[in-house]
Amino acid sequence: MPYQYIIPGIFIAFALAEIFQSRFFRQAHEQSSDKYVEVFSTLILVGLTQPFVLFLAGQSAAAVLPGAANSLAGAAIGVQLALLIICDDMVQYWWHRASHSFPWLYGLHRAHHNAEYMSIRIVYRNNLLYYALMPSLWLSGFLIYLGLGPVYILYIIVKMTVIYGAHSNVRWDEKLYGIKVLSPLMWLVERTISTPATHSAHHGKHLADSATHYKGNFGNLLFFWDVLFGTAKITRHYPAEFGVEQLAPMSTGAQLLWPLVRDATSPTEEITAADTLAAE
Repeated sequence: MPYQYIIPGIFIAFALAEIFQSRFFRQAHEQSSDKYVEVFSTLILVGLTQPFVLFLAGQSAAAVLPGAANSLAGAAIGVQLALLIICDDMVQYWWHRASHSFPWLYGLHRAHHNAEYMSIRIVYRNNLLYYALMPSLWLSGFLIYLGLGPVYILYIIVKMTVIYGAHSNVRWDEKLYGIKVLSPLMWLVERTISTPATHSAHHGKHLADSATHYKGNFGNLLFFWDVLFGTAKITRHYPAEFGVEQLAPMSTGAQLLWPLVRDATSPTEEITAADTLAAE
């Protein structure tokens, strides 16, 4: 199978699992605008933003370092993977963390948390500028120019599989937690990669819910970054509700195009609201 079809195939597999196991087309607490935000943001990212950013990053690298094309192609696979894990996944961790720390960046990310459910549908749900400005995507394009393209293909397949699994409401980890003999293995797994339990905590709605941790659990592929940088919370439970706490709804236009399209209320209030709740 050509690699171009592998990631869409994995996405479809999770979607089918949700169709058979839960409600894919009509999620609990779904708003009328949710499908529009998810379909539009997904199509724009996959069809325009991601390929354009990778292309433009490669062109920029060629202009700055014209003689460096494929200069790292002969490096050991381990070295190439380390570069991708640090420059892509760790940098994305910090970008994601910054998006929950600085009001303007949260305005670009809040659409992802507006969904009051977990599903494969929300993986690419973000403001249209969020991915266009994401440093890790630009760095990935730079590394591809340097010759890491073949390894990047394998890396991104693994990364997206983990991210899909962490967002999907098909909780693959839940049954494994119930198998006592696997407990030591799951202890390692949940501290290494993002799982449905750890990432659901990040999407939890109420800070009073002990399974919620929306000011942490920022990891995408590797949850290890949360462990390393002190933002991890592991409970092996799932929040009762998902979404954003104590905030007014956002219109479809503002979710996709803020700050170009604005509502009467600011989408950035969660930063102050969350800090206030945490202090109480």
